[in-house]
Amino acid sequence: GDMLCFQHNPEDKLHKNQQPSLLHTLCTDSYLDVQKTVTWFNVEVPTVWTVTRHAHVYDLKVLPSSRSCKLQLKNTSSGEKLLAELLFGVQQGHSDIFLSSQNSEAGFTPSTVWPQSFAVAEKRFLQYVARNAGRKSCHLSCLRLFAHIQVGTGFSIDTIRTVFFHLLTTTDLENWHRRNFINQLENILQHLQCCLKEKRLHHFFLGNQKLPKEIVLPHTFRAARPLNLFQHLEQDTDAYCQALSDFEVLRDLVWLQLKC
Repeated sequence: GDMLCFQHNPEDKLHKNQQPSLLHTLCTDSYLDVQKTVTWFNVEVPTVWTVTRHAHVYDLKVLPSSRSCKLQLKNTSSGEKLLAELLFGVQQGHSDIFLSSQNSEAGFTPSTVWPQSFAVAEKRFLQYVARNAGRKSCHLSCLRLFAHIQVGTGFSIDTIRTVFFHLLTTTDLENWHRRNFINQLENILQHLQCCLKEKRLHHFFLGNQKLPKEIVLPHTFRAARPLNLFQHLEQDTDAYCQALSDFEVLRDLVWLQLKC
């Protein structure tokens, strides 16, 4: 409607022409606040839902959440429930990198902190691979298997995905035909093992000159020095020994899964 944009209007004009301003509704000081954004969104969604064409088919309930919008849709006829979670993101320029409302890996994340997310860039990369690898490629099957098995092994899905993405950019995509499924699983394990021995695993989107140009990144990303995600293994002997042990567990789980 007549709501003024708080980004492109001076604050005194906002105070004079509208109360309360979205600047105060969504922000803490000069920072966009995740929890305030979620609260505002959770209040608005049920109101908007009542005037949609789906309102008579599904009852909508907003579930408690501090950094996302969690919705429960219940079919009024069958009683079937559908759960959906909406994350908020702020795009960095015109790139595929976003600042996300999700929690950081470190645990507690202040409400004015928006961790960087590579989810869109990762999706773009997988779309690029799908176009060039062909319909009978096994790369997604390999990724799904490792994503399932790595839980509880000490390796995060981000680590596995980084190893996997590097391998996709350094090997011929034609070799990922589904007839080579087992060979590619071996290659992923070998590549991870080499990274552990060298204590070096570079971030996939920072300083990676082999990235397809279809992936839109901030200029500073491509020009950056490679970031070693395994640097902590050089400084912590116990962590390195644990990582080697975790690798043995992961490798055994892969072969156990293939025998089932």
